[in-house]
Amino acid sequence: MNFYDINITEIVQNIDAYTELFLNNLGIWGAIISCLLIVIESMLPILPLCVFITLLFYTFGNIFGFIISWLCTVLGCMLSFTLFRTKIKNWFERRMINKKTGREVKKIMDFIDNISLSGLAILVAIPFTPAFAVNIAAGLSNIPRKKFFIGILIGKMFMVYFWGYIGTTFIECLTHPIYLVRILVLLVMAYIISKIVNKYFKLD
Repeated sequence: MNFYDINITEIVQNIDAYTELFLNNLGIWGAIISCLLIVIESMLPILPLCVFITLLFYTFGNIFGFIISWLCTVLGCMLSFTLFRTKIKNWFERRMINKKTGREVKKIMDFIDNISLSGLAILVAIPFTPAFAVNIAAGLSNIPRKKFFIGILIGKMFMVYFWGYIGTTFIECLTHPIYLVRILVLLVMAYIISKIVNKYFKLD
């Protein structure tokens, strides 16, 4: 076999094999570090969340890896939300709302204040939604803490599952793109669950 006989699939398979070997060699310490970095990622978007979730799935398996990743993600979001709600919100309102850009800022805050639980859950469930931006905006708004928490609980379940699935079945997702349709199913499920929860708690 010469160089020109190597196709893209084989190259990706080799990369995936080396990545899996590297992640497995990190062991429990890599998993612990990943837990901390998942929490920090909610405030520092430069960190690759999908890599940390994949590591936890490889280390603890699909079930425990999912649970740990989900709880760490929710914890990070709530810490970020609480920080901006308690320490920065008042300063932000004094400094920004009174300036020329106050109307535009107020429109954004009003949108967040009035977002439904279903809308919040779907927004959070989308894998490419920047979590730090949602956490900051929610912390600076008047959205109830309970509503934000439940929305995060629901949405992050599907986001974590998506990244864990992509990370552990990378080859299949590239060679069979139809698997990516699952993200649409996850969003629909997030919407349905949020509607049921909202009907019970009456958060909107």
